[in-house]
Amino acid sequence: METNQILETIRMIEEEKLDIRTITMGISLLDCIDSDGQKAREKIYKKIVTKAADLVKVGEEIESEFGIPIINKRISVTPISIIAAASADNDYVAYAKTLDEAAKATGVDFIGGFSSLVQKGYQYGDDILINSIPEALAQTDIVCSSVNIGSTRSGINMDAVRHMGYVIKKTADLSELGCAKLVVFANAVEDNPFMAGAFHGVGEADCVINVGVSGPGVVKRALEKVKGEPFDVVAETVKKTAFKITRMGQLVGKIASKRLDVHFGIVDLSLAPTPAVGDSVAHILEEMGLESVGTHGTTAALALLNDAVKKGGVMACEHVGGLSGAFIPVSEDAGMIDAVNRGALNLEKLEAMTAVCSVGLDMIAVPGDTPAETIAAIIADEAAIGMINNKTTAVRLLPAKGRKVGDTVELGGLLGSAPVMAVNPFASTDFILRGGRIPAPIHSFKN
Repeated sequence: METNQILETIRMIEEEKLDIRTITMGISLLDCIDSDGQKAREKIYKKIVTKAADLVKVGEEIESEFGIPIINKRISVTPISIIAAASADNDYVAYAKTLDEAAKATGVDFIGGFSSLVQKGYQYGDDILINSIPEALAQTDIVCSSVNIGSTRSGINMDAVRHMGYVIKKTADLSELGCAKLVVFANAVEDNPFMAGAFHGVGEADCVINVGVSGPGVVKRALEKVKGEPFDVVAETVKKTAFKITRMGQLVGKIASKRLDVHFGIVDLSLAPTPAVGDSVAHILEEMGLESVGTHGTTAALALLNDAVKKGGVMACEHVGGLSGAFIPVSEDAGMIDAVNRGALNLEKLEAMTAVCSVGLDMIAVPGDTPAETIAAIIADEAAIGMINNKTTAVRLLPAKGRKVGDTVELGGLLGSAPVMAVNPFASTDFILRGGRIPAPIHSFKN
C-alpha cells in the first residue's frame, strides 16, 4: 500500500470511528438434535464452546496486530425451534440458558439464534419457541431472539404477526432489555452477523466467519469534502468510501477464518451507528443538505446512501451479504435522537425511510400502554414493505413500561437511549384479529 493510503486508514480509525463492528461465528447445531432434550443441550454446549473456543482470542490478536478495533465478537446458531422440535420439551427456556452459558464460556458479547421461521406457517416447535421468548430473554443476559413472519415468496403470516404483538408486550413486562434483544423479520437472511437478528441458516456451511463493518463517521467526513457538489459526486464519494471500508472487512474476515480454520462467509457492510459523537447515519444525511433528518428529502437522501454503499461494497469483496446498507436505529444514533427530540422525525417518516434502507423500525421506544394489536399492526406494515419490495425489513420495538411520549428510556452501552415516540391512537384491533395469511405479491412468481 502507498504511504498516503496507510495514513488515510489510520485517520479513519482514530478520528472517524471506523471499526469492525463484529466478527460473528455461525455454527450449525443440526448435528446436536436429540429426542432427549437434556442430551441435545449438552451437545449444543459442547459444540459451541469447542468451535468458538478461540474466537475472542483471535479477534483480539487481529486488533493488536493491525490496529483495527473489533467492537464485538459474536456467535449465531441454527434456529433453536428446528433443533428443539425433536425433543418432547414443551418449553425451550432451558435451551436459551444453554446458549447463554456456552456463549459466556467463550467470552463473546452476544449469541443469536433463539429463533423461529414461520413466514408460511408453524411447524412443531415454532409455537413453543415463540411462547418461550419472554421468559428466555428475561432469564438470560446475552441471548438474542428473532422470528421471521413474512417473505416475498410466502406472503405474511398474520397469525404470527398477532402472536408477536403479544410476545413483545409480555417480554417488555418481564425485563427492561428483553425487547432490545428481539427482532421480528420479513425476508430474514441466513448470514446476518448483526444482533439481535443473527441466526445461522440451514443452507450455510457447518461453521463460518461473517464480518460486519461500520463507518458512518468515515462517510460523513468524506462528504464534508464535496459540500455543495451535485448528487452524482455525492454518490461516487460514498461508493469509493464504502469500497475502502469493505476491503478492510474482507481482510479481517479472511485472516480470522484462516486462523480459526473455518470458512470465510461474507462481509456485511452496514453503516451501523452508535451513540458516540461522530458515528451517526443521521448526520450523513444532514451533510447532504438536510436541516434535520425527518424533513422532506430524507427518504431520497437515504436511498442514495444505501445504494452507493452496496455498489461500493460489491466491488470490494466477492462475498458481500447480510443486510449491507444503512441502519437507522433511533436509540443507537445520536442524530436520530436529536431529530426526534426536536420534532423533526416521527414513526410514520421512519416507516417511509425503511422502504429504501437496510432493515426497518429499529430500537424505537413506544409508550408502555401501546396495545399488543397496535404493535402487531406496526409489524404488519413493515413486513408489507419488505414483501412488496423484495427486501429485508424488521421491527425492534421497545414498549416502555410506565413511560409516555417525551420520556426517555436509558439502555446503556451501544444501545444508547431512546426517546418514547408517539404511535397512532386509532385502533387496528379488528384488522389484526382477522388472522390468516396475506398472499405473496404477483411479482414473487418468477419460476
